Order: sequence, then structure tokens, then C-alpha cells
Amino acid sequence: MKYGAMNFPVKPILKEIEEIGSLGFDFLELTMDPPEATPEKILEQKKSIQELLKHYHMDLIAHLPTFLLTSDLYESLREVSLRENFKALEAAAELGIKKAVLHPGYITGLGKFLLDKAKKYGMQSIEGIIKKAAPLGIRLCLENMFPQTHFLFHPKEFQEIFEVFPELHLTLDIGHAHIGGERNRAIEFIQNYGDRIGHIHANDNFGKEDNHLPIGAGIIDFERIIKALKGISYNDTLTLEVFSKDRDYLRISREKIKKMWEEKEEVILKV
Repeated sequence: MKYGAMNFPVKPILKEIEEIGSLGFDFLELTMDPPEATPEKILEQKKSIQELLKHYHMDLIAHLPTFLLTSDLYESLREVSLRENFKALEAAAELGIKKAVLHPGYITGLGKFLLDKAKKYGMQSIEGIIKKAAPLGIRLCLENMFPQTHFLFHPKEFQEIFEVFPELHLTLDIGHAHIGGERNRAIEFIQNYGDRIGHIHANDNFGKEDNHLPIGAGIIDFERIIKALKGISYNDTLTLEVFSKDRDYLRISREKIKKMWEEKEEVILKV
């Protein structure tokens, strides 16, 4: 298993790499958002970014822009959102990135009254992004969301999208899967789409909001979820999405997850 952390895009990217690298993470998940981590700013600092990553022995994956309107009823907003995703993919390819997290568009405004239409637009946008990523050699991992986004939060919603787009993988966001339900939907994602999981986001919450708390600060049963992931032999990348001012909590969260993972591995080996 490789453990990574995500930059906070309101802070200078080079400083973020130094802080995360000094904590001994295996990779950086590069969130390509304004104001400090737009594709343009990333490419301006390409050489320095690569030098720092080499210094800290870190790999790199991408998180395409988060707060775009790829499902919006306005065609013009969908078009500009796609262009921003395309620019991010091109910058990622120039950095040699081979895996990118795709954040599906929120359904907002009047789209909430026309869910079928908004979801159709969202699917069209995903198709366009897949077509852009394929010749760049970037594997896309679509992130599951939470009920307030009105799109791609329940496991059953992913059946059609995985049938239509066989090249698409899943970013299993354990925190998102815990919001707005009596039980964590992560287990159902693992059971139904274990062979499509290409990346994981891990953080804690209390089931109501996307708090991005340190592991153990909320109520998510990570031991049960890790047991399920070990059951499908998952052994790829996991990003700790812990957004606390004190980054000791980020390091502690990695240590907690790593300990649980290794303990589950020992149990399986004994069995």
C-alpha cells in the first residue's frame, strides 16, 4: 500500500510539497484548484515541483478541479468546466502523472428539480473527460460523492456508468460514503465494484458533514472497511484527506491506518 496526502490549494504548492514530503508520505495527490494550484501555476513551477518530489522520493497523482459545474443546466458553464478539466489533464500529463481523480459535478440550482436532465449532462461531461484522458495515458478514478451533491453518491448509481465506460475506475471516498445514511456505503462499494477500485480517500466524520477529520476523531468503523478491502486484495494508493491546521494529525492518521492495515494482513496470513 502507498500512502499519500493532498495539498491545500490556497497555499503555495512548493511549500505544500515540502511539508507533506517531510512527513514521509509516498506520494502527493496534486489538487489542481485555484488560487495556488491551477494548471498554469503548476506548469510555471514544473521543474521545482519535480526536483522537490525527487528529493522527498514521492510519486504524484492528480485530483482534477473540484468545484466545477459539469452537470449544470447552463451549457456555457458546462463548457468552461470541461475546458478547465482538459487543461488540468494536459498539465498532469506534462508532469508524467498516470492516475487522476475525477470529481463529478455537483447538481445545484434548478438542476435539483430536473435531476434526470442534470445527470445526463453530467454523464456527457464524464464521457468528454474520459476521451481527453485516454490518449494522454491517464487512468481516471471517479469519486463517489454524498447525498447533498445529488449525483453519484449511492453504489447503485455506478452500475450504469461502469457498464458504459469500462475504462473508468473508482476512487472510493470512505468519508463521503458515510454521509447521510444509517451505515457506511463503502462496504457496498467494495462488494459490488471491488475490481474497479483504483484509489482510496480516507478521512473521518460523524455521518452528517464532510468534515475531513483525522482518523479516529469521528465514528467511521475503519477496521471493518479495511478488512473488506483486504478481502479483495486491494494494494494500491490511499490518500489521507485530513485537513487540519496541525499536520501532526495527518501523520497520526497515516500511522493509524497503516497499523490497522498491517494487523489485518497478519490475521489473514495466520488464517
